Amino acid sequence: MSAPVRDRGSRPSRSGRPGVVAGLRGALHQWLERPLTSLHLVLAVFGLLTALGLVMVLSASAVSSYAAGGSSYGVFARQAVFAVVGLVLFWLGLKVPPRALRAASPWLLAGCLVLLVLVLVPGLGAMVNGSRSWFRVGGLSLQPSELTKIALALWGAHVLVRHRPHPRTWRAALMPLLPVSVLVLGLVLLQPDLGTTVSLMIIVFALLWFSCAPLGLMAFIVSTGVVAAVVLGVVASYRQSRITAFLNPDTADPLGPAYQARQALFSLADGGLFGAGLGQGRAKWDYLPNADNDFIFAIIGEELGFVGAGAVIALFATLAYVGLRIAARSADPWMRVVAGTLTVWLVAQACINIGYVVGLLPVTGIPLPLVSSGGTSLALALLSGGLLANFARHEPEAAAALRAHGQGRLARALRLPEPSLPRAAMTDRPDRPAPRGGGR
Repeated sequence: MSAPVRDRGSRPSRSGRPGVVAGLRGALHQWLERPLTSLHLVLAVFGLLTALGLVMVLSASAVSSYAAGGSSYGVFARQAVFAVVGLVLFWLGLKVPPRALRAASPWLLAGCLVLLVLVLVPGLGAMVNGSRSWFRVGGLSLQPSELTKIALALWGAHVLVRHRPHPRTWRAALMPLLPVSVLVLGLVLLQPDLGTTVSLMIIVFALLWFSCAPLGLMAFIVSTGVVAAVVLGVVASYRQSRITAFLNPDTADPLGPAYQARQALFSLADGGLFGAGLGQGRAKWDYLPNADNDFIFAIIGEELGFVGAGAVIALFATLAYVGLRIAARSADPWMRVVAGTLTVWLVAQACINIGYVVGLLPVTGIPLPLVSSGGTSLALALLSGGLLANFARHEPEAAAALRAHGQGRLARALRLPEPSLPRAAMTDRPDRPAPRGGGR
């Protein structure tokens, strides 16, 4: 008598893992397809990075603040004030209609140019660390070049999208963007501020890239940028010494130009996998200069370990994903270019900061967005987040959902206007179902 044969197709998996993985993948895909996912991701990423930044600024600056003024909360208090200002700017960026932002962009850039000229005037602009880049207002410092980054992105997108579907010639792509950008870069170089100059060059490149400028022009811009960066790096002795220390770390003076880079690597090594514990780092006890600003990522690695540093990198990777997602889903070409440009600027600045902290790039003095101490940088990074959240609400599917089902209590409490549904939404995405409520 033969033994019964069991149906192998009905045999359950021994571990059940394939079914769980497939279920998680399906749930993630379903969540990503929801119309308000971009908005929720922007709010989560900017909220988490800002909260982490405040905590780490307090930890990294406590020793130097106490030594300078007898209080461990000096730098943190200023950063908290600017965080509040940044939240107000985030709300404004979220509330103002994109059409009004675009119309105001030429006036905003003109105002920034005036401020860039005034900050160079002795007695008006304050000299900090060899750079005349700040206005002193009471006990706070304001850096107009940070606002110029956003103004250039808004105005540059405005002049480029006039050549729709994309600028087909070099003249259409560069006029009037090139002369204005050169003027802005020249004023920033006079301060001098190489870090901000690099950020502005990234913004100009991103503007041309997302406006689909000719590839030959893009290659020319990249080549010119590389040559300019090399020239600017060697004309000043302190920049040249940093580059030399980066290229020859074994022969560089460990107490000279290579000091910060070496101490940052020591801090990361001390952190290990899980870190020494929040507030328990040793590098901030005058072993690592600018621990709360340029090298705050080293303090994160030391106190929160590889896990904490990896979480920061994951948050910026998520920012890159959601920013490019908003750009891809935007029906309005101006919002598409601005969203892509702001995203590239913030993520590229984070990559440069983390790159020189871990020894992959020479030290440039570019802060880590939303995390490093620096009030103007934090406030205007939050303004950029508000703009991205605004554009996320104006995605065709998101706008249709908000108009059809209401915006919720929080949006009503913040007095956010109902997002407009662009006419191009029906033609740009013919493969998607027609949004409801679009006829309002």
